[in-house]
Amino acid sequence: MTVALDDCARLLRDGDDVAVATRDLAAGTAVQVGSTQLTLTGTVPRGHKVALRTVPRGTPVHKYGQQIGVATLDIAAGDHVHTHNLGMLDVDRSYEFGTARWAPPPPAGPPRTFQGYHRADGRVGTRNYVAILTSVNCAASTARMIADQFPGAALDAYSHVDGVVALVHQSGCGLVEGSTGADTLVRTLRGYARHPNVGGLLVLGLGCEMVPVQSLVDDLGLPSDTLVESMTIQETGGVRATVRAGVERVRAMLSTLDTRRRAPAPVSELVLGLNCGGSDGYSGITANPALGVASDLLVGAGGTSILGETPEVFGAEHLLTRRAVRPEVGNRLLDRIAWWREYTAAGGGTMDNNPAPGNKAGGLTTILEKSLGAVAKAGRAELTAVYEYAEPVTERGLVFMDTPGYDPVSVTGIVAGGATVVCFTTGRGSVFGSRPAPCLKLATNTEMYRRMAEDMDINCGRIVDGTSTVDEVGTEIFDRIVEVASGARTFSEELGIGQEEFVPWPLGTVT
Repeated sequence: MTVALDDCARLLRDGDDVAVATRDLAAGTAVQVGSTQLTLTGTVPRGHKVALRTVPRGTPVHKYGQQIGVATLDIAAGDHVHTHNLGMLDVDRSYEFGTARWAPPPPAGPPRTFQGYHRADGRVGTRNYVAILTSVNCAASTARMIADQFPGAALDAYSHVDGVVALVHQSGCGLVEGSTGADTLVRTLRGYARHPNVGGLLVLGLGCEMVPVQSLVDDLGLPSDTLVESMTIQETGGVRATVRAGVERVRAMLSTLDTRRRAPAPVSELVLGLNCGGSDGYSGITANPALGVASDLLVGAGGTSILGETPEVFGAEHLLTRRAVRPEVGNRLLDRIAWWREYTAAGGGTMDNNPAPGNKAGGLTTILEKSLGAVAKAGRAELTAVYEYAEPVTERGLVFMDTPGYDPVSVTGIVAGGATVVCFTTGRGSVFGSRPAPCLKLATNTEMYRRMAEDMDINCGRIVDGTSTVDEVGTEIFDRIVEVASGARTFSEELGIGQEEFVPWPLGTVT
């Protein structure tokens, strides 16, 4: 029996050398590809690639209409294409700037709004948190002890407060003052201190660290309605005394914060963080392009989307430079790519150390292939700015932030930059969260969604199942973003996930 290609695999661009299997395919399966019939030479798992034509050794292999690597062996039509016969292809690329123009479609219906917390500085938050922000790891345990006194039941009387979150980390001392690592840490902490989802702030330190407590709020331009307290363990009298005092100060904030109410705001005030983790062969077909549709809808309404994970745009950066509004924006992105090449080489690696083993098990072979699917999260909007890690995002539209591919570190920088909602696509099944910014998890395939239905917010696998289109799911994601921004809880919030995922980028020498 012969099966049509469309019934068992997805060809992403005319002229591609491979298609992506949409179900497990057994060796010997006959597949009709146009007027040609090919026979699978081996098993091809779902999400993996099958060759549609002969590709001689040393020849580039194409997917998404782009090169994803080079054949390391002769590949025959019907072969499974993966790590055993496809390798990295790192070539010099030519770059264009501003050649891919995009005009947002005219809005359908009246302007969209959400119910948010209006801050005194004009920004609008999607949550109302008390954050306990530590200046140094030495204060981490004490901060957790304070936050642990406010579990869900303790906040029942404060229905307009979303929680008390301890933002602790592994640094704050031993860094070279003024170094990249020190500056990055301080920038991250200050970004969380001024975050529009934080209504109350307790800054906690030990008292003798490199990063003084007061430095995290001095000259920061905090909204005037942010409730701020600061303490050091040494001056307060030790851990027990600090916990008692910290609990009192947080409790005093709660009654004031509970008087605040959500009010309508245009969706243009939303800042959306885009991230992916545990990607698979479906990521670039389902969840990522659907999120790209949602991102375009937000940007078209005047909002902001932040794309990150620099190592996971490597090999696709030429697609982003074409969308840069000015050459200097595109060149700034290329500068960050060049920095990453040097950074990975200094550590004895290459950019192709990413994908991870789980990505490869899901069908992704090279970083080029992974990146081409990852940039789909950014839709088609023009690229308006490029930021360093945790820099405050001030430009509207689609922007890029230089973050690592490691999910907690990446999202920490994006939230520090101002993201008030995060969308996280996953194919293998990530259980990520990102307090104080709510995190929507988007499943790339139906099998994983069903297996982890209590963790995944939206099933984008319907696209490859043929029951929904990319545009339909993208519109659903956008609608859900607005609902979550208005107070609807995500699964990660219901589970209390997102405190331990605060991980500032650990750059720099520790002495």
